[in-house]
Amino acid sequence: MPFVITDACIDVKDKDCLAACPVDCIYEGGRTLYIHPEECIDCGLCETVCPVAAIHADNRLPPELAAWPAINREFFGPEVTGWGRPGGSDPALTTTRDHPTVAAWPGKAAS
Repeated sequence: MPFVITDACIDVKDKDCLAACPVDCIYEGGRTLYIHPEECIDCGLCETVCPVAAIHADNRLPPELAAWPAINREFFGPEVTGWGRPGGSDPALTTTRDHPTVAAWPGKAAS
């Protein structure tokens, strides 16, 4: 089962997970990062370095985060980026676009 990035990453994008991922399956959107479900090899390294606990195995998601596998998957589809299966993140594959759920997510209050 692949890992997914959830709402805790919105407006944070720490990016430690990008360096930890051995297959470059994490891509940058406007407000959050996304894991490509077909490229993820289920190693879990990203989960171990995420400082905000935004990354979870899709088969261990709490019920309130159940929508996030689809949000990660749909980010790569024609309705958002149209990237399909790009084969590894690259600076050229960075966008200001987000899945509609993420785009509509309320901003985090400044601390």
